[in-house]
Amino acid sequence: MGVLFSRTGYMALIEETQYRGTMLAIDEINEAGGINGRELVPAVFDPGSDNAQFRAYTRKMLAEDGIRTIFGCYTSSSRKAVLPIVERLNGLLWYPTLYEGFEFSPNIIYTGAAPNQNSLTLFTYLAQNYGTRFYFVGSDYVYPRESNRIMRALVNQSGGEVVGEMYVSLNARREEFYPIMRDIRTASPDVIFSTVVGEATVFLYQAFNDFGLDAKKLPIASLTTTEAEIQAMGADVGEHHITAAPYFQGIGGSKEEAFVQRYRKRYGDSENTNMCVEAAYFQVHLLAKALAQVNTLDTDILRPLVLGSTIDAPQGTVSINPACSHANVWSRVGRVNRAGHFAIMHQSLSQIDADPYLISPYRLAESA
Repeated sequence: MGVLFSRTGYMALIEETQYRGTMLAIDEINEAGGINGRELVPAVFDPGSDNAQFRAYTRKMLAEDGIRTIFGCYTSSSRKAVLPIVERLNGLLWYPTLYEGFEFSPNIIYTGAAPNQNSLTLFTYLAQNYGTRFYFVGSDYVYPRESNRIMRALVNQSGGEVVGEMYVSLNARREEFYPIMRDIRTASPDVIFSTVVGEATVFLYQAFNDFGLDAKKLPIASLTTTEAEIQAMGADVGEHHITAAPYFQGIGGSKEEAFVQRYRKRYGDSENTNMCVEAAYFQVHLLAKALAQVNTLDTDILRPLVLGSTIDAPQGTVSINPACSHANVWSRVGRVNRAGHFAIMHQSLSQIDADPYLISPYRLAESA
């Protein structure tokens, strides 16, 4: 099976953690005897944050190396880059990242959150606690623009206002956010909604801090900022900012606590888990569960067993929705505390059914 995450380049900060979650799960499965006595052997490739390399390695794995299943991709642009190849060669891509929704492929299992599982929850929490004047800041590619389109619709439906919208390159540096911070001061929003990803996330929050803005009153709210970015920017910089995600480190429960312990045993006591690690981790175990029944990686045989399957993941019980190949995941809102961890401000009572096309009418799920 293939493992395709960037361990170099501007996306390495977060994709390295997805690689780690994948390898941790593979090691656990092999240590327990493998699948029907056979060891899982990963073929690992580093596309270096380059979509052309994502395409090249995907083609190599599926067309030349005989690999049928790939764990990989973080950005929507990399997923869209490999999608035609995966479909044409009938591979199965496991995609462990939240995304903008409005996509379906019979050759992808989507295990991150869809918009109805994070965007809606985040907006409702922000509107109730901070206000409905939003300022959008994003990296300039497909996910931020589509995610902002969804968030704008929610703002407009509530009678709110988007008072600014700015985009930066994927490899933006700290100083590039300074003009945006000056504009934010002028626009005076209630909330900054960030769809900045990768290393640039760190620079956004540091620029916010450089300008002396108060996160208690004007938080940066995100669907993509995880414990990895908070650790890189510093807890003092990240404090009081907000993220919506299916999983945060420290949500509790024996499964989650054991997961954190195993992760730290392998990667160091100072390393934190995050939603991307967790999704990358549990999707490997989902594959293993199906593979144990059919003993083949043939996509046409394996995929029907994956659809509808359930697993006790660190975030809670997760299942793959057979109607859309997306995971039914939990919905949580966390606020960064002084220690650099997320305090849970809201969480659903159970997994939320994936609805990537936002077909159903919505309200904020009842809090636990």
